[in-house]
Amino acid sequence: MSDDPRYPIGRYAPPDTIDAVARGRWRHALEQAPGRLRDAVAGLDDGQLDTPYRDGGWTARQIVHHLADSHLHTYLRFKWALTEDKPAVAGYDQDRWAALPDSVRGPVAPALELFGGLHASWLALLSAMRPDDFERSYVNPGNGAERSLNWALGLYAWHGEHHTAQILALRARRGW
Repeated sequence: MSDDPRYPIGRYAPPDTIDAVARGRWRHALEQAPGRLRDAVAGLDDGQLDTPYRDGGWTARQIVHHLADSHLHTYLRFKWALTEDKPAVAGYDQDRWAALPDSVRGPVAPALELFGGLHASWLALLSAMRPDDFERSYVNPGNGAERSLNWALGLYAWHGEHHTAQILALRARRGW
């Protein structure tokens, strides 16, 4: 745990060695993520969903939409990396996406459904991958970083937990 409200579970730190055990833990985290997110926002009214998790931060509503958007991007990055040789993948400005009307005012139910369905498809893909498939990579043209699917799997397992923890921390601070 972290005292920094931006990173309630700490920053992502990939292990030195990524193996089948780590991938298994991360797949389990991805499997649990939709239910944990749904539980984190269960019973929140519009005023609560529109409360930022910290000063200057996104609202709980924006976080739900961001998770669906971000994980969709990563699922597509997996598919590109599995079908092309080190593809350059599309980047996006997450803050501008979070400022779009659907993220600011839209209901969370469709984003939760998207997140759940997306994770079911992603898990099916992950289950069919061979160990060497996880060594395949993509390139983010925004920063030029080449990222293996091993690395991305760990990051996005952490990512779901990270943002869900932000909502849970908000609920705890407000007594919701």
